[in-house]
Parts: sequence; C-alpha cells; structure tokens
Amino acid sequence: MNTLDKKDAVLMLADGTTFRGKSYGASITKTGEICFNTGMTGYQEIFSDPSYYKQIVICTHTHIGNYGKLDIESESQGMKISGLVCKNFSLFASRQKSEGSIKNWFLEENVPVISDLDTRAIVRYIRNKGAMNAIISSENLTEEELKIRLNSEPSMDGLELSSYVSTPYSYTEGNENSKYRIALLDLGVKQSIIRNLINLGCFVKIFPAKTSFQEMQEFKPDGFMISNGPGDPSAMNYAIETVKQILINKIPLFGICLGHQILAKALNAGTYKMFNGHRGINHPIKNIITGKSEITSQNHGFSVIKEDVESNNDIEITHIHLNDQTIAGIRLKSGLAFSVQYHPEASPGPHDSNYLFHDFIKMIAENKLINQL
Repeated sequence: MNTLDKKDAVLMLADGTTFRGKSYGASITKTGEICFNTGMTGYQEIFSDPSYYKQIVICTHTHIGNYGKLDIESESQGMKISGLVCKNFSLFASRQKSEGSIKNWFLEENVPVISDLDTRAIVRYIRNKGAMNAIISSENLTEEELKIRLNSEPSMDGLELSSYVSTPYSYTEGNENSKYRIALLDLGVKQSIIRNLINLGCFVKIFPAKTSFQEMQEFKPDGFMISNGPGDPSAMNYAIETVKQILINKIPLFGICLGHQILAKALNAGTYKMFNGHRGINHPIKNIITGKSEITSQNHGFSVIKEDVESNNDIEITHIHLNDQTIAGIRLKSGLAFSVQYHPEASPGPHDSNYLFHDFIKMIAENKLINQL
C-alpha cells in the first residue's frame, strides 16, 4: 500500500455507536476496552506501556506521530495497545534522531489505527457513558459481524492480565555491586521504573508476576518494588498473597499504580472499576504529608475504595487526587510499605513525584542501619 493511501475503517462501541474514519495501521480487526489519554507528548511511551494491554486508546492531542519513534523511549518490548484512535496521524517523522515512523511501527506490530475522526466528540461520548469495549476494523465486515466479535470480548472488570505481559523468566539489571538490592515483581513494569532504581544505586532483579515471596527472598533483597500493570487487581490473588508475605516479614515495599492497588488489597481494602479512569500527564495530586501539590502522570482504570482505607487504623492516606478526591497514595503505619496510584518515574514527564524513589531508598537505608545494630 502506498504511504499516502487510506482505507476506510470503522470504530464501533459496545452500545452500537459507530464512527467511520480512515485506516493507517494494519488491515485487521481488533477489540479492547476504549479509553482516552490527554497527554500532548509521549505517544510512544503510551503505545508500549504494558498497563494499556487489551485497550484501544484515543489520543486527544490533535497530531500523533509527528516526531516518529526512538527505540530507547519504548517502555517495553513491542506495542501493547490493541488499537489507536486519533484525529491526525502523521505519516512522516520530523525529528532528526528518529529511528522510523510510527506508521511502520503499527504495521510491524499488526495493530490497527483509525484516524480522521472527531476525537473530541468520541471522548465526550465515553466520558458521559463510561468505559466500555470497542472494536476497530479496516476489513470488509458487516455491522452485524462486528457486533458478534465485540460481544465476545470479555469485560475488563474481573480480568487478570498481568501474567500475559510480565516477563516469562527472572533477569537482573544494573551493577551487581550496587549498594542496594531490589526485587521487582513485574506485573507489567515500565522500563523507566527500572532505570530510576538503577540510577539511585540499585541492583534490580525482575521476577515474573506469579513468583512467590520465598523465591524472591532467595535474592536477599533490601526492598521490594510492586510494579504497574493491566487488568483488575481483584483477579490477582497470587500477587496479593505475595505482598502479604512481604508485609509479614517487614521488608521495605514500594507499589506503583497496580502495585498500589495490590498493596491496598493485601491490607484488606477493596478496589473498584472506575467510570472512566485517569490517563494523562497533567493530573493534580496533593501530598497530605507535606501539603504540596504535584502534577502527575497517570494510567489506571481501577481505584482503591476510599471508605475501606479510612476505616483501617493501620493505613495512612498520603496523597489525594484533587479532581475527584480518589485515593492516590497510602502508607502502612505499622510497617515499611507505601504506594501511589500514579507514575513517579514520569516517562514522559512531569517529574514532580520523582522524590518518591528517593523516599524508598531512604526507607531501605534506614532499615539496613537498624538491622546492623
């Protein structure tokens, strides 16, 4: 197909609402939960973020793809989204150091793109109707055929997905002689999380999602990181049990995004499917401890039940989302564990919350000192 050729494509939502546009990616039909990201930069990080597995993403910024693709900016091996919805899809990369166009990336990954749509209208629609499944197709399928395929797509509510995007084997990153050893439970980790730990003097061992506490403990870690990832935390008893064992053994723990939800569930707080979720790089958070506010990067469709946290005397609320007052951070009063619902590694920015990695290292250093006394 010539780079300027466009095929007709269709986006159908679970309630039957249909939008028609043009196809730029693979000629294929894909389903997933539709969601939107409000960031003006960072599309490559979005497309490669494992937390977006089984999701069709609407990018609300007008132009997508204009600065191309650079391998070092990917958050995982390959593309993780099920499909892309956008207004204008750039066929050419204008950045000098770009290693290719995202058009070619979508073709290589066999992921569909539907463009030339009024994305503002679609976002307004799903903001009012809530999260739902959708289907993108550039094949010659009837609306009835699309509905049949779409109806077979399971709801994200109750879906376990982390084991599908997690590493299949353990591996290490960083210098073995580094000051601190971190065991990272990979529920769908972003590479920038690992880089942040390495930059702070950590030797990191990354473990598959279903690894037991006993196996990770053989690494003799100074601390545990519970990563971000896709799916419903309520369907992840294996990870909840692992975190419970970490808490019993009083080893420093830091949870990010899905890791935050898993920590909450290990502390007997529930989670729920949000009406739309938080996805973007401009979400306002208040740090209750310092009184300061942060602009944060977020990507999640589930949240911790506020009433459960407030009624637990052993949990301290540390951060609140200022738009809707949802729980954005917690800390265990009687132990060495804390978590946030957002992404302090912030790739791409903002970097207001990078201090949380330093807090984790400080917790580890103080715990090591106490154990040496």
